[in-house]
Amino acid sequence: MKKHYEENPWLIVEEGFHPDMQLSSESIFSLGNGRMGQRANFEEDFTGSTLQGNYVAGVYYPDKTRVGWWKNGYPEYFAKVLNAANWIGLSPIVDGEALDINSAEVSDFRRVLNMKEGNLQRSFIAELKNGIKLKVDAIRFLSMVDDEAAVVRYCVTPLNYSGPISFKVYIDGDIINQDSNYDEKFWAEVSKSISNDEAYVTLATKKLDFQVCTGQKINVTQGGQKVSFSSDQKEKEKYVENTITVDAKEGEEVVVYKYACNISSENHPKTELNNRAKTVLANVYAKGFDQMLAEQQSAWAKRWEMNDIVIEGDVAAQQAIRFNIFQLNQTYTGEDPRLNIGPKGFTGEKYGGSTYWDTEAYCLPFYMLTSGSKVAKQLLLYRYRQLDRAIENAGKLGFKDGAALYPMVTMNGEECHNEWEITFEEIHRNGAIAYAIHNYIRHTGDRDYLKEGGLEVLLGISRFWSQRVNWSSAKNQYVMLGVTGPNEYENNVNNNWYTNYIAKWTMSYARESIEYAKSDSAFWSDFVAKTSFQESEVEKWSDIIEKIYEPKKEGTKLYMQQDGFLDKEDLTAADLDVSERPINQHWSWDRILRSIFIKQADVLQGMYFFEEDFDEDTIRENFLYYEPRTVHESSLSPCVHVVLAAKLGMHAKAYEMYLRTARLDLDDYNHEADEGLHITSMAGTWMAVVEGFGGKRIKNGVLSLDPMIPDQWTSYRFNIVYRETVLSISVNGDGVSVKNESGDACDILVYGKSVSVPQGETISVTK
Repeated sequence: MKKHYEENPWLIVEEGFHPDMQLSSESIFSLGNGRMGQRANFEEDFTGSTLQGNYVAGVYYPDKTRVGWWKNGYPEYFAKVLNAANWIGLSPIVDGEALDINSAEVSDFRRVLNMKEGNLQRSFIAELKNGIKLKVDAIRFLSMVDDEAAVVRYCVTPLNYSGPISFKVYIDGDIINQDSNYDEKFWAEVSKSISNDEAYVTLATKKLDFQVCTGQKINVTQGGQKVSFSSDQKEKEKYVENTITVDAKEGEEVVVYKYACNISSENHPKTELNNRAKTVLANVYAKGFDQMLAEQQSAWAKRWEMNDIVIEGDVAAQQAIRFNIFQLNQTYTGEDPRLNIGPKGFTGEKYGGSTYWDTEAYCLPFYMLTSGSKVAKQLLLYRYRQLDRAIENAGKLGFKDGAALYPMVTMNGEECHNEWEITFEEIHRNGAIAYAIHNYIRHTGDRDYLKEGGLEVLLGISRFWSQRVNWSSAKNQYVMLGVTGPNEYENNVNNNWYTNYIAKWTMSYARESIEYAKSDSAFWSDFVAKTSFQESEVEKWSDIIEKIYEPKKEGTKLYMQQDGFLDKEDLTAADLDVSERPINQHWSWDRILRSIFIKQADVLQGMYFFEEDFDEDTIRENFLYYEPRTVHESSLSPCVHVVLAAKLGMHAKAYEMYLRTARLDLDDYNHEADEGLHITSMAGTWMAVVEGFGGKRIKNGVLSLDPMIPDQWTSYRFNIVYRETVLSISVNGDGVSVKNESGDACDILVYGKSVSVPQGETISVTK
């Protein structure tokens, strides 16, 4: 764990230039607007360690799978989120020397991510090798209003020099992904153009022919006055450059404004990309930097009005939750139904930027309860639209008759993950997608979604489960063999309890949903014809539901993670040498697989999802056994433990796990922030506050709140949307108050007491 950034309620602050931290800081200070994202690379030249990253939503490359052997059903490619053209390039050159803070003497370096207003600021003084000192102040943001545009304000003040300063302002599309399997460059040039104050490069991805036009338009001021200039123009393959020279004066600032855009063929005709880019840049250029900044501040204020969680008395906790919420809002806005949420968002290349089960298990609650049913439904429909691909994926593995296996990793519904123990065996992901339908309906009351696609998805998944189990004569029960549960430190196990349980639950929920759907005879008739549904399928499910095997330690309430789990050497994480943590960076894979150590919640994931199915003693016994053996080396792990620990009254453990999940990237617990941020687990951080400390549940169709407050906090408050009613919830040591900000009177449970919250009024309840 590293404490590198200052603790501040609204800012992430880095004081001093730390080249050894640059890769991590590039992730931490990343910007995005749902349409595109940018790592915190420097505008000027930098010869130190860096991972250039400009990402455009929906654009990817099917990089050919690289393995030493092949198995039937293996995906042919892994989808890579692409480093698109570097649009931020803006390099000062003084007396023949380009500014490079890796080689210059740097002082007064300060970098600030302003989460409240959505911008990145940087300032420093650099002494070049030629002795010239420059003061640099830069600010940039990706517009939340004009979401295909961004702007940089780059201010240079010579401190001991008067004379010409040149600014090389460029777009460089000749870049490579760090994770390219064969060191292949994924982009080819389509066209480029350049004039005195603007330039454009259009690139196309190889194979799939996504096209992106990246443009820049430049304005310069000196001493507060606009400067007329004639730029030197340079072109080479996938590259354009305007160089502007200004006669600078000691102590007087020169400001270069660089307006930029990324225009994608996902949103515009390919033949119109250049014209659309010109239009976007003309629009934001006409607005000017100050208006764009004011609009950015206003857009973020509107988001924070609903999404903010306010914690009093604990700056570290406050900063952390806002950082997580900020990154979630930068990653996904719900505006485009074709998009989803990659585990690294727009902050790095790892995991390919693709969709995982993280969306349904962890992200859906955040977007559903902060943005309402419309955005949440977009995430469900994303999977419904890919149902045919899920059926195709299952078919490749030998499943039939409409069985659906959703991919572990995807950009378009097709599986593109290429580790066999994950691709073929981590099939519990199917259950998370089914659970998301249930979770959406119980929060929104929108049961008709079953008839809009939900029931088809449940049917396909249930068909898969019914074919994936087999009858064991030895056990006289149904079993599920050769799987990987949520704990990826166990592969190819038999009867992972969580997988068996969620399979049983899915078939039960599908059976219940079918009975509901039958009441609409017109819908039911069409559904049967479309899916070739037969009543005998439900009979088979019912038999499996009744007879599926659930491994359990005899004489206890302890569910076994899988068959043979108790054969392992019984250690706890406390027995590990600190120098060997995280074990995935120090141990062989063989040693990890044979150990008892758990990467993330597995049995406890089931206890979290299906809490109402188990009494508190059962949850407690399982928590007390599994949590000490969990090393939390998945970002998705701590948040589940917060929710359960808070329920069990284990407040110190809940707070410990909250800080771990909330500050996972800020304090780099797992030493991997340089690869990008853990965006999907950030939704789990929000869940830790609202469902953990706030005790939010749905009980028998009614919203229930049973909040507690960590000793380190004096109060906290958050907002949720429940059935289109916005509730503002405040908790302190005395109890909780709930205000109905909009909507009809809302009947809820608070500390188990039934209360009504009229529109515009506040009720207070003491514990």
